[in-house]
Amino acid sequence: MSNDTLRDTFFAECEELIESLTEGLDTVASGNWDSETINAIFRAVHSIKGAAGAFGFTDLVTFAHAYETVLDLIRSDKLEIAPEVLRLITRSSDALAELVDTTRDQGGASLDPLRDLIAELENTAADARADAAPEPEFTWAPLALLPIEIEPDTEGSVDIRFTPQAAFYANGHEPGRFFGALGALGRLETRCDASRVPPLDAFDFDQAYLDWDLTLHGGADEAAIRDVFAFADGLCTLTVTTTATTEDTPAPGVPDLPASAPPSGEPVESPAAPMAPRAAQAKGPAAAVQTTLRVDPERVDRLINSVGELIINHAVISQKLESCGLGTDSEIMAALDDYRYLAREIQEAVMSIRAQPVKTLFQRMGRVVREAGEATGKPVAFISEGESTEIDKTILERLADPLTHMLRNSVDHGLESAERRRAAGKAEVGSVRLSAAHRSGHVVIEVSDDGAGLDRDRILAKAQEKGLVAPEVKLTEPEIDNLLFAPGFSTAENVTSLSGRGVGMDVVKTTITSLGGKVGITSVPGEGSTFTISLPLTLAVLDGMIIGVGAETMVLPLSSVVETVRPSRRDIHEIAGELVLSVRGTYVPIVDLALLFGMRSAKGQSTERSYVLLDAGGSSIAVAVDAIQDQRQVVIKSLEGNYGTVPGIAAATILGDGKIALIIDSEALVELVSPRRNARPLIELEA
Repeated sequence: MSNDTLRDTFFAECEELIESLTEGLDTVASGNWDSETINAIFRAVHSIKGAAGAFGFTDLVTFAHAYETVLDLIRSDKLEIAPEVLRLITRSSDALAELVDTTRDQGGASLDPLRDLIAELENTAADARADAAPEPEFTWAPLALLPIEIEPDTEGSVDIRFTPQAAFYANGHEPGRFFGALGALGRLETRCDASRVPPLDAFDFDQAYLDWDLTLHGGADEAAIRDVFAFADGLCTLTVTTTATTEDTPAPGVPDLPASAPPSGEPVESPAAPMAPRAAQAKGPAAAVQTTLRVDPERVDRLINSVGELIINHAVISQKLESCGLGTDSEIMAALDDYRYLAREIQEAVMSIRAQPVKTLFQRMGRVVREAGEATGKPVAFISEGESTEIDKTILERLADPLTHMLRNSVDHGLESAERRRAAGKAEVGSVRLSAAHRSGHVVIEVSDDGAGLDRDRILAKAQEKGLVAPEVKLTEPEIDNLLFAPGFSTAENVTSLSGRGVGMDVVKTTITSLGGKVGITSVPGEGSTFTISLPLTLAVLDGMIIGVGAETMVLPLSSVVETVRPSRRDIHEIAGELVLSVRGTYVPIVDLALLFGMRSAKGQSTERSYVLLDAGGSSIAVAVDAIQDQRQVVIKSLEGNYGTVPGIAAATILGDGKIALIIDSEALVELVSPRRNARPLIELEA
């Protein structure tokens, strides 16, 4: 293993430790914590400190040491977790996470920005030590030895020397799994012998240096012990020695010990209390040891692409069988169905490797909201929903900055002060909500608050002042709201640590757009605002409905399809110059894909065409198509990287016959519905 690989592993472990640290602090903040919670927090910081020292990250070690000192005083009950102490250790957690990120990205970090925080940690520790109760004074006196009975080890014990070789680890084995199996045979004591570990400059990462000394109590025989290590035969050295029981070995006598000082009185003899019986050892199967396997993301990407090609090949085989007249052979089609189900299972498993729940990110955002509330003096409650929603790891990492900016804006600009909320009949404590969900083939993240809503008059005046909007131009409310995303736009009068630095929501929009997503805003005066981020899937397998539009083949996401209808002439109406479809007493706007994309429909009459009802973002539309061909899995191929964004198109796919089909973006299709846009083609295709 190279130094770079080991370094990457260190930072990956730091992420897990910081996640554990964050969860522990959230538990402490909720008030539902115990001593194990504090121990877990301490262990996380201590582990980061120890590993950082091995790599020579001295600044990281220095800060972690100051941090763990305070945590150690807390866990030893010498420092109470008062509100100011909780704020201190929470701020220190944020600083530690940033220090790890900076060290990873820049190869090191400076402690200069953290000098005040380190001093605060050190002063808190010093005050706690000074306030701690003094050690009690002991009066030395002679001791009288009482007769005791030593409980005999009637079952005996077995000493085991276990030395795994390098091939042991190369074959995927871990000592913990074998120790768990031994624990099912009796009470196991383990001791790690690290005496053979060389200095770091002489360390060979392809060698194994650790030995294990084990003692198994319970009378297990040697054959049963060696059976445990059967799968590691030839990959380790195993020495098993049986120790005689205490029934066979007489206990040595206790010699008389001279007193070091004259006794102050005669010792009083009393009968020894009987020893408590040893707890019975569990004989059930040992619990499985959970392990973490770290894989290079590029390998996962290659595997995802290969699975995509596997599904495309399934479509090719299926179409070839149909063309050869074998589509009715039950055995062949059954085997093909098994192929499809297996490919889908592999695809879901591989995608789950790349995806991560947003829980870790949302935990960080909770601290952002709390800090913003403290900085502005506004009481605020943070609510998170959908923490189990999974998203691609790369996208997840790039969402941190946009969400931080949006949440700070919600607290700074969105929420009113406690006095204004009280005057408006609201609760003094404002709320900021962060939610995530899968919707219509997208990952949708919403940031909402229950503040005063957008001041559209002020936004418009500021835009006119900056020359972004001419005074005579009349804007709709959504158009005014979208001015927040103009470059450099800000309504803040004063520069603060949270906002007003001329770097506004345009940075958020740029980042989201670079991820192939989009961001929007809705606001109700007096009730609050909601920012919505919609992120498309960049590469996945989609259940789609294959449709024909003119001479082209397209795909509708099956998750958006409600139903298909073949209407009569009386079901189609014209309202305000727009065609609508009557569906059970409800009028649904009609979107003609052939007209929208500048193609010629194969069926001119409206009643000769099929209509697919789509539910996109809470709005329904009826899509007019020439044919509904099939339902199948398709592989999504992103267009943004090679061709740019196409209105109404989410991605593309390759069909079984080798043709390329465009995948419709259901939500974007709703936005494109307007008399002006339906009046002319958006895309002119060559005849």
